[in-house]
Amino acid sequence: MPAIVPTPGKKRPVRAVSDRMRKVLHIVFALLAILATNALYLASITALEWYTGKTYQNYFYQYMFLGHLILGLIFIIPFLIFGINHMLASRNRRNRRAVKIGYALFIVSIVVLVTGLLLTRAGGFDLKNPIARRTIYWLHVILPLVAVWMYWLHRLVGPRIKWRVGLGYATFAASLVGIMLWAQFQDPRQWFAVGPETGVQYFEPSLARTASGNFIPAHALMNDAYCKECHPDVHAGWEKSVHRFSSFNNPPYLTSVMETREVSLERDGSVQASRWCAGCHDPVPFFSGAFDDPEFDVVDHPTAHAGITCTVCHAITNVNSTRGNADYTIEEPQHYPFAYSDNAILSWVNQQLVKAKPSFHKKTFLKPFHKTAEFCSTCHKVHLPYELNNYKEFLRGQNHYDNYLLSGVSGHAARSFYYPPKAQVNCNGCHMPLEESNDFGAQFFDDSGMLTVHDHLFPAANTGIAWLLDHSDTIEAHQEFLNGTMRVDLFGVREDAQIDGRLTAPLRPEVPELEPGKKYLLEAVIRTLKLGHLFTQGTADSNEVWLDVTVTSGGKVIGRSGAMDPEEENEVDPWSHFVNVFMLDKDGNRINRRNPQNIFTPLYNHQIPPGAGQTVHYELQLPEELSAPVEVEIKLQYRKFDTEYMQIVDEATRELGTPIRGSVEGEDYVNELPVTTLASDRIVFPVSGVDVVVENPADDFPVWQRWNDYGIGLLLKGKAELRQAAEAFEQVEKLDRWDGALNLARVYEREGRLDDAVAALQRASAYEDEPGYPRWTWAWLSGVINRQQGYLTEAVQNLRSVINERTPDMVERGFDFSLDYEVINLLGRTLLDQGRQRARQGKTEEARQLWKESVLEYQKTLAIDAENLAAHYGLSQVYLELDEPEKAAEHARLHERFKPDDNAAGRAVRLAREKYPAANHAAEAVVKYPLDRDDFVEQEGDSAEE
Repeated sequence: MPAIVPTPGKKRPVRAVSDRMRKVLHIVFALLAILATNALYLASITALEWYTGKTYQNYFYQYMFLGHLILGLIFIIPFLIFGINHMLASRNRRNRRAVKIGYALFIVSIVVLVTGLLLTRAGGFDLKNPIARRTIYWLHVILPLVAVWMYWLHRLVGPRIKWRVGLGYATFAASLVGIMLWAQFQDPRQWFAVGPETGVQYFEPSLARTASGNFIPAHALMNDAYCKECHPDVHAGWEKSVHRFSSFNNPPYLTSVMETREVSLERDGSVQASRWCAGCHDPVPFFSGAFDDPEFDVVDHPTAHAGITCTVCHAITNVNSTRGNADYTIEEPQHYPFAYSDNAILSWVNQQLVKAKPSFHKKTFLKPFHKTAEFCSTCHKVHLPYELNNYKEFLRGQNHYDNYLLSGVSGHAARSFYYPPKAQVNCNGCHMPLEESNDFGAQFFDDSGMLTVHDHLFPAANTGIAWLLDHSDTIEAHQEFLNGTMRVDLFGVREDAQIDGRLTAPLRPEVPELEPGKKYLLEAVIRTLKLGHLFTQGTADSNEVWLDVTVTSGGKVIGRSGAMDPEEENEVDPWSHFVNVFMLDKDGNRINRRNPQNIFTPLYNHQIPPGAGQTVHYELQLPEELSAPVEVEIKLQYRKFDTEYMQIVDEATRELGTPIRGSVEGEDYVNELPVTTLASDRIVFPVSGVDVVVENPADDFPVWQRWNDYGIGLLLKGKAELRQAAEAFEQVEKLDRWDGALNLARVYEREGRLDDAVAALQRASAYEDEPGYPRWTWAWLSGVINRQQGYLTEAVQNLRSVINERTPDMVERGFDFSLDYEVINLLGRTLLDQGRQRARQGKTEEARQLWKESVLEYQKTLAIDAENLAAHYGLSQVYLELDEPEKAAEHARLHERFKPDDNAAGRAVRLAREKYPAANHAAEAVVKYPLDRDDFVEQEGDSAEE
């Protein structure tokens, strides 16, 4: 046979896949097969979670995902080597359709690889834009399927695809994935574990518990540096927050809790009573078990200075109730692989895993309840149990949550004086404001177009701890937050310094001419503006808030209240008006050092509700001789801790060898904590016989509101000044505001003038079509008055409308009054009385139905506030009517448990009135603070030039 001779000028065909490239192709196929199986598992878990709403990601899943990342990175090199060589070898093939499909296949594959790399979020490309992130994710999911289809088209012109081998492997892979899925399906992740009852014993009397019932290793709760790697801005805020300094690293708290531990150890033989503090303040030593050691080193133990760490808040799995006292469940969080590794490479791998697949991390550390006020209630609402005070099973302590819930700010209280344009639905809206950030967790939370995070400094008011730690920037942040939260108004002047003296008001721009030698009563009003809870809240017994009043004429001080005496280590004049709670122990001694085990009853409570006012009277005796106008300046001053408390803190910390800032050995502590002026006002009065022109600028808030705030302050004082309150609200009504008539109805109802109250409500209803009119307040007042007049059916209708009505305006503003348990309780009581009325009429079945409805209402209250005194009393009465004595007895027992001991409190109050003359004066029903006491001494700096 003759040899085949190549055609002259014709190139020998080049093989599309050389022997060497075939080996590379086999590597590509092998990696692709493993990747496909891995991806099938990952995709199946994702689909399963989407379908069931449960989480099945676990430690095995994280390793599988790590394998996906590693395989994907390994795959890139052989794929590119083969792909580029194959394209070069095939670029001149006559089957242009196959070549073009090959090019398209290569491009699609490159996009798959690129999207995979982008999803790892390595380097500075964090894919924070959610639209971009979703787009890239779905491209990475869908394009591999497109690539398979294109590969099939590309291979139609090449060697036959070995379907049998492919199908065999696919069957094996599917079976393997199916087995893994079946095993994983049996154990979904339990996100909201409540924790076993058996574990409660380790943490009582705190209500906290762990998900397992066991202790949690300290290192699992002290991983703040790990959080900082991805969240530096959040960490920077938290690092100077009071949460960070909640434990033994907080000198005032250290002083308080050390005394509680000492009292408990001496009294009970253990420090377990102080667990009540630890559930919120000392979570790391508490949950790791170190706290119970009586010899616990509060200075040098590794957990003593941990505070409330990042993990402590974010590892909470459940808010067990809104009873407070740390009633939450916490768990040891499950991390991605290598979270605790000291190896730099493994640590980097861990971070990349979190960044590439953050969903599990986010679900672990950020749950829906973290965004609710109920979450904050776990520690910002407390009661004092018997184990702490050896007195009663229950004594209410600080309570941010309920007075927030029952405020107009939350949009849940129907009885408020003012309402915001929109409800503030959680605490975070005020205390975790958004700040610009490039943190990994930053998002587009608002319409600003900027990436932001929530400020974890939690700006509020505690400038004291910041000063002790020498954190000047934190002091400024708190002071900036406090700006605009309060208002003080020099509202009017009464003649003869009498509560019922002739009133000239509102002051400015016109002011009356004062006469030398006469006495006047200056009427001042404090108003809460931006607060969603009582002012002052929290440690209301040691927060030092007072009115500082200076009256001058011709450069000389002629009246003073609220001065700080430098000779007494900057102590504030005790005869000042304080906005605080003067708390007592059982022997009438002031709770002066945050000693919760001794808290018994208040002598007075001068806290101001949100959106309300407080009226303060100042008695001014003018000198007989005046040669210049009289200037009155008033400031609402705030200092975190008073001098007496700081001297106690100084003594205690010096004994521990950890003296606080400002401490001087052998000398009394001088209280130099920052004083913040929350609000101020100033008026210059002309004086009869003094020929000087006086000008006072007008206020920048409405006249009707000044009258209204003044009336509210008088109304909240009780019965002593209701007539003056009515006069103020009459002026509001004359200024064509519905507030006047509505608030007059409140006054008349308290005075028992029910017909006048009805008439006032009728006048108020004329405004019901005006924007902002609070028809819910009108309905509540109508229910109150109808009930007192015996119109129970109408009262029930009124009260139900408050609870159930949701108008479009209410929905838009975020108002929902179905949580106003004061209204709910009143409805329950009215249904009880209505049932009794029907029973007297012989309508037994109708009566029983009404009583059952009453039970349902009271149960609604207990679902919101399990310790509600009125609800337990009401249920004890209803169940008696329903002939269910066991239930009646149970609620009677609970009512007795939560009821204050008024008889014992009376003794403590009597003793305190004898011990503290200034506080006794401030506790009277009508208080006039003298500006020219006989013992008044002009303090250094008290001059008009200051």
